[in-house]
Amino acid sequence: MSHSLNKIWIHAIWATKERAQLIHPAIESQVYNFMTKEFTDAGCKVRIINGMPDHIHALFLLNQNKAIADIIKQVKGASSHWANDQNFMKEKFLWQTGYAAYSVSESQVEKVFQYILNQKQHHQKMTFEKEYDDFMRLNNIAD
Repeated sequence: MSHSLNKIWIHAIWATKERAQLIHPAIESQVYNFMTKEFTDAGCKVRIINGMPDHIHALFLLNQNKAIADIIKQVKGASSHWANDQNFMKEKFLWQTGYAAYSVSESQVEKVFQYILNQKQHHQKMTFEKEYDDFMRLNNIAD
């Protein structure tokens, strides 16, 4: 093969610092739109970003020339800087240090898309902590 190819879908999840309820409905679409732009600038096609006031889920195609950690660091850093510059709130907008990222098979992209799309309904039945524990168990990761 003369060049490298990949198509790796990533489902990334991260929370606000100390799980603060910072992503208010009034600013939610603006925050997600800015994050989409940052992913796009990093060469990653975004399928969806959605979440709750204290965490987000993103489904995107990984840029084959960049590490997941570098992409997420850029998106998190730029979005928190941007949100603070917008003066959306009195408190400082910060993300937690870590994140979770899972590969998604092409055959499961639509299922993950629907899961992310329906976050608000999902979290009426399940806490973020339970969701996190389930992801860890499903992906065979010891915390």
